[in-house]
Amino acid sequence: MRQFLLFLIIFSYSCSSDDFEKNQPIDSTLQTLIHDGIERQYLLYLPENYDGITKLPLMLNFHGFAGNVKEYMSDTNMRTLADVENFILVYPQGLELGGFSHWNPSLEGADNKSDSDDLGFIEALINNLSSQNLIDNKRVYACGFSNGGMMSYGLANHKSNLIAAVGSVSGSMLDSDIIPSHSMPIIKIHGTADEVIPYNGNSDYKSVNSILDFWINHNKTNTNPILSNFDDNGTLISSYKYIEGNNNVSIEHYKVIDGRHVWFDISFNGKSTEKLIWDFVSQYDINGLIE
Repeated sequence: MRQFLLFLIIFSYSCSSDDFEKNQPIDSTLQTLIHDGIERQYLLYLPENYDGITKLPLMLNFHGFAGNVKEYMSDTNMRTLADVENFILVYPQGLELGGFSHWNPSLEGADNKSDSDDLGFIEALINNLSSQNLIDNKRVYACGFSNGGMMSYGLANHKSNLIAAVGSVSGSMLDSDIIPSHSMPIIKIHGTADEVIPYNGNSDYKSVNSILDFWINHNKTNTNPILSNFDDNGTLISSYKYIEGNNNVSIEHYKVIDGRHVWFDISFNGKSTEKLIWDFVSQYDINGLIE
C-alpha cells in the first residue's frame, strides 16, 4: 500500500516506559478469531478488578511493522495503567507480508500491496468483545506505533462508527479522502529526526503538518494552537493543542525535537507515552467530550 511496508524497518524500533517495569511475564490471554477464513490472534488483558459485569472502555494497541505482539505488549506495557484506570486492553497480531508482520490500514486498491482485511478483522474483534458484554461500545480507542499508528488512523477513517478517539506514535496516515462519520479526537507524537517516517514527509508519507491539517479541518477546531514547550532531561518537546472542535473534541500534537523512530521513553510533563495517550483519549466517547 503505497509501498510503505517495504520501508518500515524493524531495527529502527525501540520502545520503553519509565512508569512500567520492563519484560514482565505476559499475564494476558492469547485469543483467536476466524476472520476471512484466517485464524487471527490477539492478546486480551482484563484489569485486575474487573467484576465480570461492568462494560469497560477498550484500548486497542497496534504493533509496528515486523512486530511481535508479546514483545510489543511487554515494551509498550499498558497493563498496570489498565488496572489503575479500569479498561480492557487488546494487542492484536498482524499477518505476514513478505515474511514480516504488518497492518493494512487501507481498502483494496491497485496500489495496495496487502490483501489482509485488517479493518474487517478489527471490526469483527470489537463485535466479538461486545457480544460477550465486555466493552462499552461508545468508548473504543485505538493507538499504535509506526505501522500500528497507521492502522489507528485507518480505523479513524474507515471504521469511525466504531472508534471514539485515536493516538499515533511515530506513525503516518495513508488515506485522506475518507470523511469520518463524526468528529475524531487525535493525539499524535512524532520526532523531528524520524528516519523511517520523516516528520516533514516524503514521496511515501504525508508530513505531520498535513495530517494535522486534515483533522483540524474535519473537526473544525481552532486553527491557532495552544503552544507550550518543556524539557525532559535535555529532550525538548513542543506541545500543540487545537481545541473547541465540533462536539468539544480537540487535537494534540507532541513534537519531540531530534526524536527518532521510537515509542518514546521520555516524560511528557510527568506522564509516560502510555499515560499521555490514555489521559487524552479517555476524555471522549463516540459522541465527543464526556461531560
